Amino acid sequence: MKALIRIFRIVHGLMAALFACSAIMLITIATRMGWLAFIGGLDRSAAQEIIEAIGLLAAAVVALQIAETIVEEEVIRDADISAPTRVRRFLSRFFVVLVVALAIEGLVATFKAIHEDPAQLPYAASILVAVGILLAAWGLFIRFNRYAEELEPEAMADAKREDRKLK
Repeated sequence: MKALIRIFRIVHGLMAALFACSAIMLITIATRMGWLAFIGGLDRSAAQEIIEAIGLLAAAVVALQIAETIVEEEVIRDADISAPTRVRRFLSRFFVVLVVALAIEGLVATFKAIHEDPAQLPYAASILVAVGILLAAWGLFIRFNRYAEELEPEAMADAKREDRKLK
């Protein structure tokens, strides 16, 4: 069983490395897009390119955060994700980044639609509505999960002990 767990840790480490590499590639592409927009002239099309670069950077943040979460939760801590405290903490880390990235993407899509194709505005608005729904669902999850945590106070103590591995 220990060999299988070691294999899972290695696979998680490889996945984290791939997410980090993807983030670096997105950052590189966004940097190039921003630079080309800057040297091409500071006009409306340059603004659109920079806004699209911001969208790529938001995706890079998500990829980096996922890589960090995988490393911390699955490789360093080797945490048991079944405890309510651990589930809340894991999902909260992910949802913070996801909601922020989707909100940025929604704004990018809105700016792009306004300037290029106003018929695309309902699609951009649907992204922003989805962000609102995700925020509300996340809030409900945290509220309901808090009650489960109160039933298992030892899970919070375990999570705090696991946090010491990161210091």
